Amino acid sequence: MIDAQERERRFEKGKAVLDAIDGDAGANVIAALADISPELGHQVVAWGFGEVYARPGLAPRDRQLVTLGMLTALGGCEAQLEVHVNAALNVGLTPDEIVEALLQSAVYCGFPRALNATFAAKKVFAERGLLPGSGAE
Repeated sequence: MIDAQERERRFEKGKAVLDAIDGDAGANVIAALADISPELGHQVVAWGFGEVYARPGLAPRDRQLVTLGMLTALGGCEAQLEVHVNAALNVGLTPDEIVEALLQSAVYCGFPRALNATFAAKKVFAERGLLPGSGAE
């Protein structure tokens, strides 16, 4: 078992990675867990971001492509897809690349899941003024 100081160090490392990738969206997810499962929030930050996302083997944009594919494949993850579409944009993926990745997922996950994921992306693009014709392309 790790001591309190090491636990806090892992959390702080993960928080820095989470903030860099997800910005406010990631912090909002963790805050939403505070009253129901603060330990889950801690593990998302300390392990998910501090240990896995922080690994050097894949660039952040590649990790986000994998994450978008996995969430699409799982289905029913539209809220998490919205967070990770934002993250994908934050780490340098373009809306066109995200749409292409979701189109690719239709081959392996099926049209219903690809459609749901694409509509989640559309919502994020609209919120960020990135839909065609929005003037921000």
